[in-house]
Amino acid sequence: MDPLLDELRAALGDDAVLTDPDLLRTHERDEADLCAAGSPLVVTRPRDTAQVAAVVRAAARHGAPVVPQGARTGLAGAANAVDGAVVISTGALDAIVEIDPVSRIAVVQPGVVNAALAAAVARHGLWYPPDPGSWESSTIGGNVATNAGGMCCVKYGVTTEYVLGLEVVLASGEVLRTGRRTAKGVAGYDLTRLFVGSEGTLGVITEVTVGLRPAPAESLTMVAVFSSTTAAGAAVAEIAVQGLSPSLLELLDQTHLRAIEAYRPMGLRTDARALLLAAVDTGPRAADDLADLTAVCAAAGADEVYAATDAVEAAALLQARRLAHPAMEKFAADSHPDGNGGLVIDDVAVPRGSLTALLDGVTRIAAECDVPIGVVGHAGDGNLHPNIVVDRADPVSLKRGRRAFDEIMRLGLDLGGTCTGEHGVGLLKRDWLAREIGPVGVRVHQAIKAALDPTGLFNPGKVL
Repeated sequence: MDPLLDELRAALGDDAVLTDPDLLRTHERDEADLCAAGSPLVVTRPRDTAQVAAVVRAAARHGAPVVPQGARTGLAGAANAVDGAVVISTGALDAIVEIDPVSRIAVVQPGVVNAALAAAVARHGLWYPPDPGSWESSTIGGNVATNAGGMCCVKYGVTTEYVLGLEVVLASGEVLRTGRRTAKGVAGYDLTRLFVGSEGTLGVITEVTVGLRPAPAESLTMVAVFSSTTAAGAAVAEIAVQGLSPSLLELLDQTHLRAIEAYRPMGLRTDARALLLAAVDTGPRAADDLADLTAVCAAAGADEVYAATDAVEAAALLQARRLAHPAMEKFAADSHPDGNGGLVIDDVAVPRGSLTALLDGVTRIAAECDVPIGVVGHAGDGNLHPNIVVDRADPVSLKRGRRAFDEIMRLGLDLGGTCTGEHGVGLLKRDWLAREIGPVGVRVHQAIKAALDPTGLFNPGKVL
């Protein structure tokens, strides 16, 4: 018998210590391609903070690495297991502990699904704005660990803007509480933000206190169709120049439009080179704001601008954007019917004024590397997701895809951008993070890691 497994079973019970080989395989990786993954020793499913602490202490005593996992919907390899790892699955930590309508906060365990939290707070007339594309399956813990974004980021920001406090199990097995429940609070170092986006490398998050907003009324939505991505990029830049504040401003290129229409026909203009989807919050100026967006898009050369006439049409337009990822997965599979088609999903953010240069650059890189690349993303904040189609079984295709990925990363940094706007670093972008933050930044990251996790227990090999 393995003494570590015996200790884990004693602490959690047999049903929460999983060693079946088929189940272990399902916990080897997240959804990122081009990222290595190992075989975990065991998957644990603790039910409370005390059990998480017990798992961490047991793993530390036996020298086993700990890899926290949520729903494994990540796209950078941050949740990938390493050989011999103790995986801590947060799936059983799925309680919404508290919703406080007066303070406008919710306290949740990390396994709560984003959409479940949204539905629960909506019953109190409240809203949790971060809405990653995987919101119907991704968990709050995973969203916090990667500092996830979403379609509302252009106006409402990423996850970190809404995390007020955390409960975290440290490498020592001690439990740290950070942050606050109050509307204001500036006491001490901002440890909460340190853990948000740390991708499980500094501790295991066991509870999250998030801020909420009053639920918005139904938004007004429009689409603008362009014959070039350059014109679409120019429209986004002019929207910023004019000081307009859409609550959503998304871009779909022609590859995505065709993929979505093939996946679920809804009458999209597949002859268009780009589509901008915009929304404004309802209010006294909503109609004027939508008219201003329409005018900007028309002046930038839109072939067609269409405003949704009711909530049903608006929801259909938003659904088209949410279908981008599964549609491109099917496109990749259909491109390689042997079942080896895959996507390498990039995540690069540049200043809004450089959006056109990024779009044009991705087109050039696709041609130079001879790989199909579709672009979708949050145009309003300069965060785009080039989707690189590869054949996983073809070394030549993988090499081209990797080259395209690196060229896009290089272009983004050259344009004054960042290697990740919302997906995180994980395994996929460690080298690019080092280039972005420089040697001093790397040393500071390493010093923080060493202070909180001196033995390298948590999620080894990720981020740095």
